[in-house]
Amino acid sequence: MTTPDLPAPSDFIRAIVAQDLTAGKHGGRVVTRFPPEPNGYLHIGHAKSICLNFGIANEHHGVCHLRYDDTNPTTEDPEYVQAIQEDVRWLGFEWGDKLFYASDYFEQLYLYAVQLIKKGKAYVDSLSAEEIRRYRGTLTEPGKDSPYRTRSVEENLDLFRRMRADEFEEGAHVLRARIDMASPNINLRDPVLYRILRAHHYRTGDKWCIYPTYDYAHPLSDAIEGITHSICTLEFEDHRPLYDWVIEQCDTPHRPQQIEFARLNLSHTVMSKRKLLELVEKRYVAGWDDPRLPTLKGLRRRGYTPEAIRAFCEHIGVAKRDATIEAALLEHFIREDLNRRAPRVMGVLRPLRVVIDNYPEGQVEEVEAVNNPEDPRMGTRKVPFSRVLYIEREDFREDPPKQFFRLAPGREVRLRYAYIIQCTGVVKDERTGEVVELRCTYDPQTRSGSAQAGRKVKGTLHWVSAAQALEAEVRLYDSLLQNSVGGPTDAQDFTAQLNPHSLERLTGCRVEPSLAGSSPGHRYQFERQGYFCVDPDSTKDRLVFNRTVSLKDTWAKVEKAQRGEESG
Repeated sequence: MTTPDLPAPSDFIRAIVAQDLTAGKHGGRVVTRFPPEPNGYLHIGHAKSICLNFGIANEHHGVCHLRYDDTNPTTEDPEYVQAIQEDVRWLGFEWGDKLFYASDYFEQLYLYAVQLIKKGKAYVDSLSAEEIRRYRGTLTEPGKDSPYRTRSVEENLDLFRRMRADEFEEGAHVLRARIDMASPNINLRDPVLYRILRAHHYRTGDKWCIYPTYDYAHPLSDAIEGITHSICTLEFEDHRPLYDWVIEQCDTPHRPQQIEFARLNLSHTVMSKRKLLELVEKRYVAGWDDPRLPTLKGLRRRGYTPEAIRAFCEHIGVAKRDATIEAALLEHFIREDLNRRAPRVMGVLRPLRVVIDNYPEGQVEEVEAVNNPEDPRMGTRKVPFSRVLYIEREDFREDPPKQFFRLAPGREVRLRYAYIIQCTGVVKDERTGEVVELRCTYDPQTRSGSAQAGRKVKGTLHWVSAAQALEAEVRLYDSLLQNSVGGPTDAQDFTAQLNPHSLERLTGCRVEPSLAGSSPGHRYQFERQGYFCVDPDSTKDRLVFNRTVSLKDTWAKVEKAQRGEESG
């Protein structure tokens, strides 16, 4: 029997999986899991873990479980359960019938704890939470034994059963592992396995009043499900000895292997669940789907595509050391993807009225515009052209600087897909002196596609016909944080770093009429402006667009410069 060719490992985790398969470990199976706690919405950091766990399973014809680590009833909610499933599916992954909950295993976990007590590996401790912390010691000083550590097996069993029977108040007792209070690894200094919590669980109701801790429930849930490779982030590296101890002492039929990798940290944004919750609860942002947040729900609303996020996660790879990735790199992958798929349209964000004096009044003609030069299959569309237009206010200067090649008094520019026009006059507000209208003439021989269309001018502007244009609101987003990284952990300093200009709302914008009826989620490139997505706030009579990302790709310029230095 021949062994099928395996994909070449692209990172150290895939190399471990490949070695295990070659050695016949786990019976040739590959079973991974994505184990979110349903206490919040997923963000871009979770996307990296999702892509890694589902990706490795798919590469080896294995399976990836979606399992909710729902062992803390005080923070969990069915809303998050549903949202997590929507996000995983949106990223392009399916779990089939492999949907599990740690709460499904509460009875088994309890019986394993009883087994540990009978083996003398766990005991009921009656110290307070503060006393337990004090007894634990420090990084430089060993802990000391609890006075309750020597309780007999019989007494521990009795107390634990009574804990389950709801005979004690919260905080009266906990169940702790009996390992080593002098261990250099604080996680092995008799960690808590169970605590009393009188809280309603969204799945088990009020059946339980004792709940397992994550460090106890997680390895056993992996073992119960037959997980082969338990892939988690680096903060759990010091917990791995405890993970292995629980598996070994409970004598489980399966022995998963925990492997840690560096989590994704993204510049200019917030990745901490606690900080994200603070932003939402204190209304610094509009909600969990605010496009400024790194939540997948927020990124989806902003117009990011799952394909771009997957490509980004693949590009950054899997490392053993934490690092911060520049947000510009993620934006680069969004641009690359939308450049291929987004239809081009014309939208004017800050309109300036233009009247073409020598164009016939009442006449409307249609010019042909390309939908996407990257994909000829997307074809063309008709755009109305008339005597009165709107251009961008920033595309006109009454007194232009030297390198300004757009419209100015006496200067000619081409209107995209249409004619060359010349500015012949300026109309100003008598009270403020602000330019409110431009008077222009056009050359009818220079329509795009005509014999004289090739006449050279230095500037080409986008525009919309005033009578047919649709009014819209446009929301421009910038970085959530002013600094490149999250910075201090205390709330006051954290909120002080928020960018006061992270959202700018523009009303009175104008877009071409082809966008009528656009549904939320539709993405477009506004020519010369960036990529935009129709927001769910849109109505039949009012379009709202979120700017997904600008056209300026700083990351591509950096890469190009680096390639030039290397070749030089």
